[in-house]
Amino acid sequence: MTEEVYTRKPRTGLYALIAVIVAALIAGYFLLNGGDDSEAAEGDGPNAGQTINIVGFAVPEAANKAIAGAFTKTEDGRGVKFKTSYGASGDQSRAVEGGLKADYVHFSVATDVDRLVKAGLVDANYDQGENKGIVSSSIVVLGVRKGNPKNIQGWDDLIKPGVGIVTANPASSGAARWNALGAWTHITENGGSEADATQFVDALFKNVVSLTNSGRDATTSFLEGNGDVLIAYENEAILAAQNGESFDYVIPDTTFKIENAGALLKEHAPAAEAWLDFVISDEGQKQFALKGFRPIRDDVDFGGTVEGAPDPQHPFPTVKHLVTLDDIGGWAAVKDKLFGDGKDGAPVGIVTKSIEKSGKATQ
Repeated sequence: MTEEVYTRKPRTGLYALIAVIVAALIAGYFLLNGGDDSEAAEGDGPNAGQTINIVGFAVPEAANKAIAGAFTKTEDGRGVKFKTSYGASGDQSRAVEGGLKADYVHFSVATDVDRLVKAGLVDANYDQGENKGIVSSSIVVLGVRKGNPKNIQGWDDLIKPGVGIVTANPASSGAARWNALGAWTHITENGGSEADATQFVDALFKNVVSLTNSGRDATTSFLEGNGDVLIAYENEAILAAQNGESFDYVIPDTTFKIENAGALLKEHAPAAEAWLDFVISDEGQKQFALKGFRPIRDDVDFGGTVEGAPDPQHPFPTVKHLVTLDDIGGWAAVKDKLFGDGKDGAPVGIVTKSIEKSGKATQ
């Protein structure tokens, strides 16, 4: 299959205005059409007849559907309906800011929830609970073709000549930001300088052959035959296998812990409170695990078997060096430094520059 590069220009100047208009059009569409998916459950529970509007990033759609199925079997969930919208995390966040109806948001990165906090739509204390606002978790892995013909063993192999990489674009995708953090910290957390890490990220994006809008789009592109390596969530690889579209994957010795944020809007259906409680409960986390996500707590019992994992009996192997946001100072330390778009006084980030230098972004 012909390999294509999907591009998305950093949002500066006129492009930023276009992005706002697009977000408003998306919001208007969903306000008129009630979402892109709908599920209903019969019953007479205390929340029967209520609709929970879920707006999320693309990757956890299957898991959220499984959780919704389990939730509607509970006292609080009987008779509750769902309307859902899934897409690239940043785009979804901007759409809610622009008016897209949501009771509960599930985004790849906390900064996309923070946008709604600044807009006055989400309470600033959403991340003060025991789970600190995190509802799902995974790690960054390297997807490879069956049999690993390029012999990819870790990050350093991605910058070799002739290795084509598929990843999502940090301009729109939270998944892409986790991917980039995995590449960056492979250097900085193993004795390398920031200059070394910048050089590595520059080389990595030169090898990108498919730069997609979202993490799910990246998986689709890889499954369609583009590239040799997919930088992705571990759960994406497991879910692909569950859907009969499996590919091998490698867990690098040093990789990054992915922590996805969830929050209620200030104005939400009362049933959404029970929903969020269920999402972070052991049963909700079990459903996440069965779709390939690592539970947010170590003591969650998911039955011990996850179909689609290379070893279903041991689906979540220990990572030799698992780097977390706390290790690097949180999003505040890297958001603009790595991913800044030059808008509203923010710098142009190192990763943003790497994409531009690679020619993958439209100038």
